[in-house]
Amino acid sequence: MVKTSNTRAGAHHRIVLTGFMGSGKSTVGPMVAGKLGWRFVDADDVIEAESGCSIAEIFARHGEAAFRERERAVIARLAEVDGLVLALGGGAIEHAETRALLLSAPGTLLVHLEVQLETTLKRCRGTEGTRPILADRANLERRYARRLPLYRAAHISIAVDALTPDEVARAVVKAALSSLRPARSHAS
Repeated sequence: MVKTSNTRAGAHHRIVLTGFMGSGKSTVGPMVAGKLGWRFVDADDVIEAESGCSIAEIFARHGEAAFRERERAVIARLAEVDGLVLALGGGAIEHAETRALLLSAPGTLLVHLEVQLETTLKRCRGTEGTRPILADRANLERRYARRLPLYRAAHISIAVDALTPDEVARAVVKAALSSLRPARSHAS
């Protein structure tokens, strides 16, 4: 199911993928970029490359607020690049400035890959070492519930649970292209 709201007319120059962990942002992003002949970038990879340490190390050394500010600056810079598919970290959408930027940046289409919590747990099984939140079900549920309305504010939401990565990529491209077309009138 694809939900479209608040899309702007005009050409999209970049697609930004948001969603909870396990939604497929990093898997689907390169596929979407390939279908469009664009470049793919994962915001977390850029942050790690520029800081010289892992996201976990940034959190441990500097705290979440410092990480979110660094993340906001990277996303703001990348939100000006044309021909780009950008995957966000799952928590980026919680930062009000980041969210506002992505919803209003000219030429940017913010796409929410909506995944149910049970699908997240299934897809992320075995990654608890790098995602300790997975071991704390109550905290994970609270985080999911807190973020879901923020994700759903995206221009487009695509339910991905029952889709293959290729089907999700095709749905993203189709939704992006269809949001550019004027609505047709259905005269009888």
